[in-house]
Amino acid sequence: MLVDSHCHLHMIDYDALGLSREQVIQAALENDIEHMLCVGTDLNDLDDILPIAESHPAISASVGLHPNEMVENEPGVDHLITLAKHPKIVAIGETGLDYYRTDRDNAWQKERFIHHIEVAKRIRKPLIIHTRQARQDTLEILRSEKANDVGGVIHCFTEDWQTAKGALDLGFYISFSGIVTFKNALDIQEVAKRMPMDRMLVETDAPFLAPVPYRGKINQPTYVKEVANYIAHLREIPFKELAETTTQNYYQLFKKST
Repeated sequence: MLVDSHCHLHMIDYDALGLSREQVIQAALENDIEHMLCVGTDLNDLDDILPIAESHPAISASVGLHPNEMVENEPGVDHLITLAKHPKIVAIGETGLDYYRTDRDNAWQKERFIHHIEVAKRIRKPLIIHTRQARQDTLEILRSEKANDVGGVIHCFTEDWQTAKGALDLGFYISFSGIVTFKNALDIQEVAKRMPMDRMLVETDAPFLAPVPYRGKINQPTYVKEVANYIAHLREIPFKELAETTTQNYYQLFKKST
């Protein structure tokens, strides 16, 4: 059995796939994907995410505001706490820093990130961290805000071993997406080989970043098997061992998903 620790079921273009949402979910379940975490990037996502999660015991949800989402009214800590109290919400995020499309001096991103960490600490739910071209600032804020009190995961890991070690030292997990299967992802593959198994998760980030051999197509939770199989091959271990371990890791981190 496997868990897709990070997907966006509400963002998939089901018409383009030629499948309904229920068919995609059922396909995952039939392929031994026993649980899916549907992750929010905008607070408006909850109107779509929560009905999906409420309709399926095998689906949990998160609440958060992605660092690239621009809003007129920045949500305060208390508002986020209220939203996060829903029983299907098991994590805060995705949140973090993304300097790929924005100025590195965007104080508002850091402030938003800090607010999300405060929410996680106050309600004792783990964080889902997005970081892109912001590794140093991301780790510094996690340290300074004592995010290790609640822990979490660096999702869709795209950094080097030094960054991975910094996250691991804070007690965080690291999740690998389909990117690890790409030929040019040598740094990520090295991390996947070196890191301790008890801190590893796998994900699709569907509908984005479909793994080889589906690269360029619409991603879906079923394809998390390709990610797990690739990493098992990298580490020269049986697929079953990697699947069982990453599944156990998921439930250890997101305890309320069970």
